[in-house]
Amino acid sequence: MVFEDVLLPEDALVGEEGAGWAQVNAELAFERSGPERVLSSAVLLDEWIGWLRAGATDAASTALLGRLLGHLAVLRAMSVAVTDRLVRGESPVVEAALVKDLGTEFEQAVPALLEDRLGADPAREPPAALLRALAYTSAMAPSYSLRGGTREILRGMIARGMGLR
Repeated sequence: MVFEDVLLPEDALVGEEGAGWAQVNAELAFERSGPERVLSSAVLLDEWIGWLRAGATDAASTALLGRLLGHLAVLRAMSVAVTDRLVRGESPVVEAALVKDLGTEFEQAVPALLEDRLGADPAREPPAALLRALAYTSAMAPSYSLRGGTREILRGMIARGMGLR
């Protein structure tokens, strides 16, 4: 869509005049670093934790749970730090891209890791809700890398921000 010779009142201006690119980058940073970037697999993780609490735990599952929760805590802290910088008017484009890239990696790893854990002991039958969440999340996981920029774009931004490109 192209607009030509459109006149708008001064109060229609969003942000500061001439700062449109900065506004777009800020919006993308919010999109890329928001907590929803790491929560697409949360229902699956919650179902699995519920099953573990019901007595289906073992040493390998406990270790995996600790590793996943540790990653989740770090990703949350990174997301909060980027949000803080955005609130202060900064433009953490590289940091937001990093949160998005690492968050996507986490989200896509959760179903694969849980498939491995559940398959390690085929004698234990997981509950139907856990299997449904696993099937859905496994099917959707490839699409997680498309939201907010593909990995190649994000990693190019990160490399450029680090002076590697």
